[in-house]
Amino acid sequence: MAFTGQDVVALRTKTGAGMMDCKKALEATDGNMDKAVDYLREKGMASAAKKASRIASQGIVDSYINLDEKLDEKSGVLLEVNCETDFVAKSDDFKKLVQSLAEHITKAKPLYLTKEEVPTNISKDYKAICLLEQDYVGDSSKTITGLVNEAIGKIGEKIMIRRFVRFAINDGDVVDSYIHLGGKVGVLLEINCATKVVAKSQDIKDLVHNIAMHIAAAKPLYLTKEEIPAAVIEKEKDIYRVQALNEPKPKPANIIEKMIEGRVTKYYKEVCLLEQEYVRDPAKTITGLVNEAIGKIGEKITVRRFVRFEMGEGIEKKKDTFADEIQNQLNQMQK
Repeated sequence: MAFTGQDVVALRTKTGAGMMDCKKALEATDGNMDKAVDYLREKGMASAAKKASRIASQGIVDSYINLDEKLDEKSGVLLEVNCETDFVAKSDDFKKLVQSLAEHITKAKPLYLTKEEVPTNISKDYKAICLLEQDYVGDSSKTITGLVNEAIGKIGEKIMIRRFVRFAINDGDVVDSYIHLGGKVGVLLEINCATKVVAKSQDIKDLVHNIAMHIAAAKPLYLTKEEIPAAVIEKEKDIYRVQALNEPKPKPANIIEKMIEGRVTKYYKEVCLLEQEYVRDPAKTITGLVNEAIGKIGEKITVRRFVRFEMGEGIEKKKDTFADEIQNQLNQMQK
């Protein structure tokens, strides 16, 4: 054997892989440490391929805000990374991976997750614009796909970058995030002020934070009612019209139309951020909250955009979870 137990420990420290995997890697490479590292990276990729068909319905939503004055472009990032179990989602290794990815996105400025998402009329410089094709800013010898595959090999579960958004901002803009329930819900919000001085004030920071918290709780779908697609409004009207026609007492057509308009107005208040009642003070709308800040500061303030991610929304959930597996084993032991 061309290696010692200390070599196995050193390889484990260097790669984070399991002891037996490190021993096998050194055996396969005749004790060559560099080749053993490559072997484990390749093994991680192989493990990733085997796990690709699994359902990754757990994970976390996280953010990274970079407002360094030395940068030519300040920005905020929100992303969701999925794994298979809540146990892994809460682990330090997984959290560090997600934070590394968020920091990479801030610096590398990808526009798309995969090359399949790139429109046909866009330049096909995939390494520049696609996250999974990019070289990792923390180690240019790895791609982001390679970084994730290494984590899969180390952690032993399917890991998937599901989505991300990056807000680049200018002077006068404020970007902030709010992460709720340990990464179950995340919000990224941008507000514009007329001057750079006001953008840096505590009043604005408090306003942005409070609105971000509101978004996490109230789940708006749009910023303003003008953003709602016409087809969505027409579908809502059709539903309300059928509801009105199904009421026990028939109503004239003009009354039904007035009822529909009233329900559409209520719909705006449910799904549009600026129309919603502020969760901490329902006597105010979010527009009212912003106007209150404008009156206090004496400068125009505009809520520009927001994104809200809820971890795992829309993903098929595992029928047999890790907790279920443990319970099944306990049940078998008791028989």
